[in-house]
This record gives sequence, structure tokens and C-alpha cells, in this order.
Amino acid sequence: MASLQTLTKSFLGWVLFCCCCCLPLLLTSPLPPKGAGLASTDHHVCRLRKIRFQQPHIRNRTYTLAKMARVSDQDTDNRLIGQQLYVNVKENNHCYMMKKIVETVVEDVLLTEAKDQYPYVEEVAQFLATLTLELRGCKPSGHREHIEKNLEEMKNKMKQLGRNGKTKAIGELDLLFDYMENACTDAPKKGGNKKKN
Repeated sequence: MASLQTLTKSFLGWVLFCCCCCLPLLLTSPLPPKGAGLASTDHHVCRLRKIRFQQPHIRNRTYTLAKMARVSDQDTDNRLIGQQLYVNVKENNHCYMMKKIVETVVEDVLLTEAKDQYPYVEEVAQFLATLTLELRGCKPSGHREHIEKNLEEMKNKMKQLGRNGKTKAIGELDLLFDYMENACTDAPKKGGNKKKN
């Protein structure tokens, strides 16, 4: 009985000590900056699961569509999808860059008259659109001038090529698929697809 009273007194003493000494410290300590706990997960916003690119059916459709369009591409000197898109763009912004490129190709190329000219266009466009939807929270870090400049240069080049610009964009869907995979999956390959440049 004596030991129970001693134990109760010591427990109450410990609670009293915590309330008197620790609580004021907790109340006066500064709060962490807003969003501090989220910083470590921010980079995942610009990430896609690798498995999204490992579906043989959609990969085959995309590559087949690109191969068919390349037959009609009369311009072998220009390239829309390549390392030039990344000039002065930080590596952590590559996925955002590719998201913007994919949005452009889907809206300005695949969902235009191209969908009546080639098979699989709508299927590939839908797949690419779902990727950009998954990346809707992906934002650039730092300045975006170079991103916008490189994107504008690609769009201008496509316009200058006229009808063949859209054909070229479709003919490079395999490159677009690979660049998107490299830039946006959890284990991107360093340097993109240099062998295709």
C-alpha cells in the first residue's frame, strides 16, 4: 500500500512537473514555417508511375502511329522533340516542360484533322491527356522564361513547317513518349534519349 501511494505521488509529481515546466516551453517555441512538413514531397507532384509507360498495348499504338506518320514526313532536317527543349531548363523542370509539350501536341495536333487521317490517334491522344491530367499539380520551380521560350520555339517551328509540322509532330510521338517517361517517372534516365538526337 505504501509503495502504491509512493508511486501515485511520484506519478502526480511527474505530471505536475510536465505541466509547469514543459508546457510553457511548448507554447513559446516558434511554429515551423507554413508548409515546412510538405517540402520533402513537393517533387512527387511532377512524377508519374513507371507502370504508366510499361503498357505494351499503348506503347505499340504510339510507336506504330509515329512510324506511319514518318513515311509522309518530307522534312528530315528539323526535329521538334529533342534535347533542344531542355536548353537552360533545370533538370527538376524537365517533367513540367514535357507536360506542356504533350498538352500542345494533343490540342494542336492530335485533336485536329489528324484524328481522321491516321488510326490510333484518338487512343494515343486520350492516353497522353490522362498523363497531363495526372500532372495537373506539376508546377515549375524558379523562373520559367526558358521553359516558355523553348516551348514557343517548338510551336513556331511547327507552324513554319505548315501541314508537315503536324505530320512531323505525329512522327515524333515515339520520342515524345520516351522523353515524357524519362523526365517524369521516379527513376529518370540521365540525359534523355541522346541516341535519338
